[in-house]
Amino acid sequence: MKFTKMQGAGNDYVYVDCFQESVTDPRQTAIMLSNRNFGIGSDGLILIMPSEVADVRMRMFNSDGSESEMCGNGIRCVAKYAYDHGIVGNTCISVETGAGILTLQLFPGADGKIEKVRVNMGSPRLARAEIPMIGETASQVVAEELTILDKTFKITCVSMGNPHCIIYVDDVINFPVATYGPLIENHPEFPRRTNVEFIQIISRTEVRQRTWERGAGETLACGTGASAVCVAGVLNNFTERRILNHLAGGDLELEWCDEGELFMTGPAVEVFAGEIRL
Repeated sequence: MKFTKMQGAGNDYVYVDCFQESVTDPRQTAIMLSNRNFGIGSDGLILIMPSEVADVRMRMFNSDGSESEMCGNGIRCVAKYAYDHGIVGNTCISVETGAGILTLQLFPGADGKIEKVRVNMGSPRLARAEIPMIGETASQVVAEELTILDKTFKITCVSMGNPHCIIYVDDVINFPVATYGPLIENHPEFPRRTNVEFIQIISRTEVRQRTWERGAGETLACGTGASAVCVAGVLNNFTERRILNHLAGGDLELEWCDEGELFMTGPAVEVFAGEIRL
C-alpha cells in the first residue's frame, strides 16, 4: 500500500489516497501503521476519499483504532495533499468529515505547493448534550468543578464536532498531563470519552497548550482542541476572540468571529512517502 506521512504543527498521521488505494480494515490498519517501533509511527491514520457532497472526504482513525469525527491539523494536510497531487485544482475547497462539511482556504508557497491552510471550523457546540456529557442537556459547561484524584479542576467543555474539556493551569509545561489526562478522558461524565486541553494563559491574545488526545495519548498538537480553547477563553473572559496558541509542535492562529464561525490557520507539511506491506 502506498502512503504519505504528513504533519500539521507536529500532529502526524499516515495518509492513504483512497482514490488509488483500498483499505479494508482501517481500524486494525491504524493500529499497525501508528506503532512507532513496528510500524510507520504516527498519531493515527487518515483516509483521503471521494465524496458525493464535497471535493474530498476525510476519515480519521486514532492510534488505538478508534474513529474520530474530525482532526483540525489532519484536515489541513488532507487539503494540501489533494491540491499538491491534483485531486483538486482550486485553492478554496470543501472537505466532508464526520463533523460535517468544512471549507478551507489554501495558501501555496513559492514552489506552488501548499504551505498553510485556513479552515472554517464552523460554529462551536456548547450545550451539554452536544459535547456530549451527562446531565441537563441544554446547559453549558463553563468553569464547572470536576474532582480527579487530589485535584478539583474547573472545566469548560466545547464540541468542535468532537468533544473537548479545557482546563487552565499555572504552569502547563510541568503539569502532569499523563497522570490526569487519561482519567479525564475516560471519566463517566463523558459517555464518548473526551479530548483534554491543559492551558496556560500568557496574555489576552496568547496561550500555551498541551493536549491529551482521546484514543492517542499526549500529542504535539490538536487543531480542534486549539479551536475549542479559543472559545473557552472567551466564555471565561480570559482571552480575546483572536489568539495565538503555542503548542509543542508549533503555533496555530485562531479567530472566533462575532457571527459564530471559528477559523483556524496553520501549517501543513509532507514528511515522506513510501510503500508498506500490510
